[in-house]
Amino acid sequence: MTPRVLIVAGSDSGGGAGIQADIKTVTMLGGYAMTAITAITAQNTLGVEAAEAVETALVMQQIETVAADLGMDAIKIGMIGSAATANAVAAWLEALEGVPIVLDPVMVATSGDALADAATVAALARLMAAATLVTPNIPELETLSGARIATTGEAEQAARDLALRHQVAVLAKGGHLDGATITDALVQPDGAATRWSADRIAGRNSHGTGCTLASAIAVGLGRGLGLVDAIDHARFFVRTAMRAAPGFGAGHGPLGHHDADGGAMNLNQVTLPARDYAASVAFYTTLGLVQIVDSPGRYARFECPGGATLSIHVEGGGAPGDAIICLESADLDAWVAQLEAAGVAFESPPTDQRWGWREAHLRDPAGNRLCLYKAGENRRFPAWRIAASNPQKK
Repeated sequence: MTPRVLIVAGSDSGGGAGIQADIKTVTMLGGYAMTAITAITAQNTLGVEAAEAVETALVMQQIETVAADLGMDAIKIGMIGSAATANAVAAWLEALEGVPIVLDPVMVATSGDALADAATVAALARLMAAATLVTPNIPELETLSGARIATTGEAEQAARDLALRHQVAVLAKGGHLDGATITDALVQPDGAATRWSADRIAGRNSHGTGCTLASAIAVGLGRGLGLVDAIDHARFFVRTAMRAAPGFGAGHGPLGHHDADGGAMNLNQVTLPARDYAASVAFYTTLGLVQIVDSPGRYARFECPGGATLSIHVEGGGAPGDAIICLESADLDAWVAQLEAAGVAFESPPTDQRWGWREAHLRDPAGNRLCLYKAGENRRFPAWRIAASNPQKK
């Protein structure tokens, strides 16, 4: 199915955040984006130079017109524009049933510019009560909860207090906290918590991460995923978009939505046997692929413009039948268990490999080799990726 996502948010003239980032995200993840613009901003990677809220009546007319004709499978709310609009949208949502709602309580831009006044911040409480999930960063979580936050434990406790108070799931995003590891914590209305931790991605290209994450979660929910799975897939999309950032602008640069990976099951890697390493490398680079991994004389990996990868492996003389088709899934173990229950035989079960992939191997009825695997960021952005092949970052 193609999930229909209604986005209620402000416009970013620089294209890195807001409605522009939302549309890119929904489209790249296979959804259909519809919009109700709440504010117009003049901004770029250096900051917000001007902002003007759209009249509440026009915001509501956009929402109602879209909903009446196109329908929706999920709603994402970002910059709300004004307290009057927040209350009007909340009243409309309160009468809505069965549609998941992701609220990104945008208050401050990445550059530090304020995007919500005190009255609008106060009106967000009503929107939180109508939402399925709220996705505050640390400054937003401090404002909404009244707590001072310096650790991941304090962030989780503040999220728990907010979740219990408004009976809404809260995803506390840890990117603003110090440390080489970032931890995000999802706290359910009953207080139960799920946590994700990952290495911090260095660099200045983080403009629009919150908008992108919330929209990606909305796509997952609209497709029917559970909340934890939707967040898991969305986090992967954001991290690959950050790593693929094009390096535009002199300030907080935009993400590489156009070159990100959605994390769904995908035919994205082929490993071919090779006899002459140097000749094969020369051949594939001449074709226009970018070499990203180099183990001289033995193994090389290349990246296609669309993000798929191809490897060559000099082993066993490159005998016919040594080619491997690779299918990736974020839920590898569950997928393999489902296939085994259906009678599919595996040569090896899901096993962690020293190169950071988790792999299971099997053959099709003709004897062709298949690798079902989970590599995450290690497929395109391993720690040993050739530096010259990295996306431009100024």
